[in-house]
Amino acid sequence: MIQRIQTLYLLLVAALMAVALFAPLGWFAGDGNEFVLRALGIENAGGQVELSTRYLAVLAVLATALPVVTIFLFRRRMLQLRLCAVEMVLLLGTALMEGIYYFLGCRLFAQTQIHAQALRPAIFLPLVCLPLAFLAARAILRDEALVRAADRIR
Repeated sequence: MIQRIQTLYLLLVAALMAVALFAPLGWFAGDGNEFVLRALGIENAGGQVELSTRYLAVLAVLATALPVVTIFLFRRRMLQLRLCAVEMVLLLGTALMEGIYYFLGCRLFAQTQIHAQALRPAIFLPLVCLPLAFLAARAILRDEALVRAADRIR
């Protein structure tokens, strides 16, 4: 299980998405207040949630948990391949939702007197995980082809 390269890819995807789940994704400031965009909500400086981002949170949690589940299905390679495809869709959805909530936050604070905003590096992690999930799917497909070739020889 651990000696397969796709396991390492999937572990890396799960770890990076766990970082994206808890790290700040964006920063907004206006009228002397600071707000941080996280996967679980837009929080003020005191840590209280000002605006819920529950759809982003659901996608991020699913995108974090699915690679871990996929690792343990190593005997069912075709199911692993399908779950990698689902993971790629979840990663795209997470990246899209992050962008939507960032721009909603920008519009929310655009009317303030002094307005500043910034992206944090964690907002790009779903896009970094996307090629890793693709590489895992490719490695799973290679394993399946190897097993089928060995069955044919027997």
